[in-house]
Amino acid sequence: MSLDRVISGETAAGQRPCWSCQAPLSVRAAFCHACGRIQPPAALDHFRRLNLAPRFDLPTADLEQQYFGLQRSLHPDRFAGKSSREKALSLQHATALNEAYDVLRQPLRRGEYLLELRGRPLNGADGGTIDDEELLTQAMAMRERLADAAGEAEVLALIASAEADAAAILAEIEGAFAQEDLASAARLLTRLRYLAKLTAEARARVAGAGSGVQA
Repeated sequence: MSLDRVISGETAAGQRPCWSCQAPLSVRAAFCHACGRIQPPAALDHFRRLNLAPRFDLPTADLEQQYFGLQRSLHPDRFAGKSSREKALSLQHATALNEAYDVLRQPLRRGEYLLELRGRPLNGADGGTIDDEELLTQAMAMRERLADAAGEAEVLALIASAEADAAAILAEIEGAFAQEDLASAARLLTRLRYLAKLTAEARARVAGAGSGVQA
């Protein structure tokens, strides 16, 4: 058995022993079929953790059904009277499930994560240079509109425009992933990120006290 196939006791057959009774288990098993004890969470990507196909057009109902179903059986409250190890493992499961859900429920983060899984992390995600002149021109124009907005109505109009653009981009991103056009998906996700940032800034200006926006 090669060492790169050994993860927390995993064998080449995709099994590991139960930490309590040593019964052979699938590496994905959350509970031991022999003694019933909770097992350590497996090293899975967010989609596999929630038993979902890795796709951008992920139905919200499917995501929530899987997430809440798993949370009900693995939530730490269910292990309040168990051993300290079982409590710790339950917390690990809950943390992993929450992280997976938080990423997959947001289209922008879900798209970025899909690109990472395909070995193509999004350019500019860590503040790098963006080489999309059209995007930069559009972003500068929208930021100028926000800076020049004379009142709340103008800011709200900018928010509505940005949200409409985002909805159209989401449809394009779905098509790009469906065709495995990762270059287009990356370009569109970068645009979506800029729109989300601008919208957040505009909403903060409307909501913030002393922001200078007059009704």
